Amino acid sequence: MAVAKLSGGNNVLNRFLLVTAAATALASSALAADLPARSAPPVPYVAVPVFTWTGFYVGVNAGYAFSDSARVVTTGQAAANVTTVGTGARPGLVQLDQDGFSGGGQIGYNVQFGGFVAGVEADIAYTDLQRTTTVVTTAPAVVGGAVATRNNVFRQDLGFLGTVRGRLGFAMDRALVYGTGGFAYGDVDYSGNFFGPQPANVRQFTGRRTSMETGWAAGGGIEYAMPNWNWFGSSAVTVKAEALYYDLGRRTVGVNVIPGTGGVGTGYNSRFETSGVVARAGLNFKFGTF
Repeated sequence: MAVAKLSGGNNVLNRFLLVTAAATALASSALAADLPARSAPPVPYVAVPVFTWTGFYVGVNAGYAFSDSARVVTTGQAAANVTTVGTGARPGLVQLDQDGFSGGGQIGYNVQFGGFVAGVEADIAYTDLQRTTTVVTTAPAVVGGAVATRNNVFRQDLGFLGTVRGRLGFAMDRALVYGTGGFAYGDVDYSGNFFGPQPANVRQFTGRRTSMETGWAAGGGIEYAMPNWNWFGSSAVTVKAEALYYDLGRRTVGVNVIPGTGGVGTGYNSRFETSGVVARAGLNFKFGTF
């Protein structure tokens, strides 16, 4: 009987240990479920590069050019010529306004410090600025004679315009607003031809001058760096719109008498003005710092 009781006690003990083990396992599982999952490794921080305008650039431009007040003022050289201008037989003042296409290229370098950008730019462009004007004048009536009309032809042509300018602006990330000014030059052709009374229409006075004129240019514009545009190995591609006023000064051309044509006196002095505005858009390819 004693062995049987001991054996029965062992059965009770075994059951107790089994239940205890099961409870412990269940509690461990529940605790593990409540614990937070192991966190994933942190994602490496990658700094986004900040755009800077510092760097070298080349580009192209195209637009529209027009003269603002292209006047030709003519005066007589000798007394007889002074008289013909005074009486209206030759024109004393002529408007020779011009307008046309402009297109070319530019090269430059910028340095950015804080929000400010300073740089230098050189550009040259073909300009379709040419104008020929014929002014018909009437000589004073001669007693007993017919009133005679005369043709007076003026021409001015700006073949190309170039500038070397400083630029100073303020950058707002990829946008740049700037002012600019500096040296300007251009190839200008001036001419004047005055004819005798019609219908013979014989050329009596002529003069022409082709020269490289110099002066100044100033203006301003806005430029924007396009996101994700990296053409031809450039670090950035920018687009711009700008307007420049240029002034190449004034030039006097002697419209001198042609001997044997019936022209009186020695001739005339015609003073031409070369100034105007270029409004254009451009595309720049920037190299160097991002």
